Amino acid sequence: MSTDVQEIGPVDVAVIGYPPGAPRTGEAVPIFLDLVERGIIRVLDVVGVEKREDGTFGTVVAEDVDGDGFPDLVAFAGAKSGLLGDDDVRTAADEIEPGAAAVLIVYENRWAAPFVAAVRRNGGEVLGFERVSAADLMDALERLVAEDAAV
Repeated sequence: MSTDVQEIGPVDVAVIGYPPGAPRTGEAVPIFLDLVERGIIRVLDVVGVEKREDGTFGTVVAEDVDGDGFPDLVAFAGAKSGLLGDDDVRTAADEIEPGAAAVLIVYENRWAAPFVAAVRRNGGEVLGFERVSAADLMDALERLVAEDAAV
């Protein structure tokens, strides 16, 4: 087995929707950029989509998130891995209401890459990573608290 196993972490897709009239302040952008700068994640794709009032949609450059003229996500302009396609944009557009927008972000979890590489070097393979929603986590924690209180 080769000892030069490439370190690639699991890849996630985040779809963030902005309903009509949402302030889009860009408050989350510095937090997102900090994750990139610290090497926790690596952005592979960024695509914006806006749904028009007539139900049609189009892609937008997801650089100026808050509309202030400053290119918040300019570092990711042109980021394209081939993982997002027209069908993904269409699916996102189908899920938002007219006048709404969404941004699709594909990112690698760089923090997990050394772990995944070590697993591969030792003959293992990562069979999957599953995302647990915040609501499911809170429900599970509430059940544990209730069980502890009943004991």
